[in-house]
Amino acid sequence: MQFSPSKLNTFLFFKLPSAFWSGVRVKSLSADKCEATVRHQWFNQNPFNSMYFAVQAMAAELTTGALVMMKIKMSKRNISMLVANNKSNFSKKATGLITFTCSDGLLIDVAIQKTISTGEGQTIWMKSVGIDSKGDQVSEMEFEWSIKLKAKQ
Repeated sequence: MQFSPSKLNTFLFFKLPSAFWSGVRVKSLSADKCEATVRHQWFNQNPFNSMYFAVQAMAAELTTGALVMMKIKMSKRNISMLVANNKSNFSKKATGLITFTCSDGLLIDVAIQKTISTGEGQTIWMKSVGIDSKGDQVSEMEFEWSIKLKAKQ
């Protein structure tokens, strides 16, 4: 798969339909940063008239996971990836358009090089921050990704 926002959004439709139907969309992707947006709407709301926390988590995880997937593809190695842990902090009701940004692409490079050179699995904590259209932070989420070389078959 080529890594572009449109290809990742198509991937969402087929492989992560709950994120797609909740309105999560990748907006930009580069070697060090990924941005995704999601708009608060009836379909993804909680009883308190704001965005359900799990929808925010889907968008935030996508910004970290897209970077990991892209870096694995660039390595041309057979590497598995899995979320091992996550932490969340919600600081304001999420309403309107929320943009999640992860800027940890360089950290992934180091972890992938280490797993390739040592053959040992690595873990890396990656952060995604959700900002509303007024510029206020609504949430911050961290995901611990585990990567390791797959056994040769």
